[in-house]
Amino acid sequence: MSLVKFLTSKVFFKQLALAIVAIVVLSFLVLKWIDITTKKGEFVVVPDLKGKSVETVEIELRDNDLVMQIQDSANYNPNYPKYSVIEQNPVAGSKVKEDRKIYLILNPSGYRKVEVPNILKRTLRQAKPTLEALEFNIGEITYKDAIGEGVISMTHNGQPLKPGTLLPLTSVIDLVVGNGKL
Repeated sequence: MSLVKFLTSKVFFKQLALAIVAIVVLSFLVLKWIDITTKKGEFVVVPDLKGKSVETVEIELRDNDLVMQIQDSANYNPNYPKYSVIEQNPVAGSKVKEDRKIYLILNPSGYRKVEVPNILKRTLRQAKPTLEALEFNIGEITYKDAIGEGVISMTHNGQPLKPGTLLPLTSVIDLVVGNGKL
């Protein structure tokens, strides 16, 4: 039998039809299996976790078949309790599959510590923006008779403060400044 006769025979067309039907049925079964295993159409709504403690978040996510993943701590935010969630991804109200990781950013226990710059012997006009740029607060400014008009000393909570000391952001630094009169 020649190739041309075989390609035009009934046996070939029957085999071709059976192969097409088998591919269609197999494709249908694979697609149904994928729908079932991926739980197509089934979602979990992500709860709002902002401001909640890590323990509460862990319980709430477990109850919703979600997984907690702590990414990092951000800059301290005094509007939220310590070690509470200040950001989450995906955001609250999003629809996700179960066992999805919810990434959390926590509020640290306090402001990070910053090194106090050396502003001694600098004018108040120079010292003030330097401290404020590092997010320190300027407290009481006391003027003292001295030859120059620069910063003579710094204190924090009544204690002498040396340049290079680590203090939390927003700490109040009191300054003693020379008035240029001796």
